[in-house]
Amino acid sequence: MRESAAERHDRLLELVRRHGTARVSDLAGLLGVSPVTTRRDAEALAAKGLLDRVHGSVSWPAAASVPGGRSDAPVLGLLAPSATYYFAEVIRGAHEAAAKAGARLILRISDYRPEEDRARVDGLLAAGARGLLVAPGWRRPQDPAEYGEWPARLPVPAVLLERQPAPGTALDGLDRVCSDHAYGTLLAVRHLVGLGHGAPVLVARADSPTALSVRAGYAAALGSLGLDAPRAAIDSVPAELDPEGFEAAVRDLCAAVAQGATAALVHNDVDAIQIVQRLAELGVRVPDDLAVVAYDDEVAALADTPLTAVAPPKREVGRHAAELLVERLRGDAADESPRRHLTLLPRLRVRASCGAGTESAGTASAGASFDHSINRS
Repeated sequence: MRESAAERHDRLLELVRRHGTARVSDLAGLLGVSPVTTRRDAEALAAKGLLDRVHGSVSWPAAASVPGGRSDAPVLGLLAPSATYYFAEVIRGAHEAAAKAGARLILRISDYRPEEDRARVDGLLAAGARGLLVAPGWRRPQDPAEYGEWPARLPVPAVLLERQPAPGTALDGLDRVCSDHAYGTLLAVRHLVGLGHGAPVLVARADSPTALSVRAGYAAALGSLGLDAPRAAIDSVPAELDPEGFEAAVRDLCAAVAQGATAALVHNDVDAIQIVQRLAELGVRVPDDLAVVAYDDEVAALADTPLTAVAPPKREVGRHAAELLVERLRGDAADESPRRHLTLLPRLRVRASCGAGTESAGTASAGASFDHSINRS
């Protein structure tokens, strides 16, 4: 299978983290791609604050080092399924909070392979991590049961990131910080209904905890508003990995429009942009024929018709989680304070894709609060 850009970015980050500083030309050889591709990747990662880039070389960000070079500063380990798309902002928030607290953050990437999560965490512990921020690389509904026991037995304090284990499980007893995707989905559905549409069609992935939460949140939102789903959810797949599956999803959505649907909620941004482009080629116009809300708000504003989108508070999730972990590390060894489940609410960022005549740019006030290229979350 052809390697995605996000997978290549994660490999590049892992190489730089391991070496500290590396020349772009050397990285190209290690990655097995052209220097032009590596340079473009490095520039993209540097723009997100994940790398520092100077004179043909890249280095691990200075913010990851402890101000003043203190050797006794606590080391925080972060396990993330990806360092790009959704999790880039989560990492950045944790990075900033760690630096502000005088701690050092070190990173391991699992690339959504939950079977490798424990080995990645062992690497963090071996590198000196005294506390862990853990976002398991779950993809399937059964992954938490199959790979979800070990984080509860870690020998150091741990905080779960953007993951909500089943009530009563061992993981449920850990500190955690996550976005309330059910609330975010409700914001989207309520917005569309408020504009005069019926229940929107759901077009969604099923390959990440966020995707599964959006699906569950959609059913809950319809129930709370007394609405029936216009049809079964349409399964979304990456256009570059499964062109036939992507085309089938677009055709299903076209058929729904022909049958009277006027609104759709699409997870995620990249899928939404590509779906809107293909719809236009098939004669379905957004927002004239179909109002669209995307979920994630990573690149939704950059679409030809800027997409209204639900924006989980990704950066704040990372920041609050790192602050909570530092607080645990600085507490008394006999600290018996209760574990915390901190849930942050997404915002709805209103743009043109639901009807320029009835919307204005900006953030919807309703519910505003604190929330490869496979582009999973």
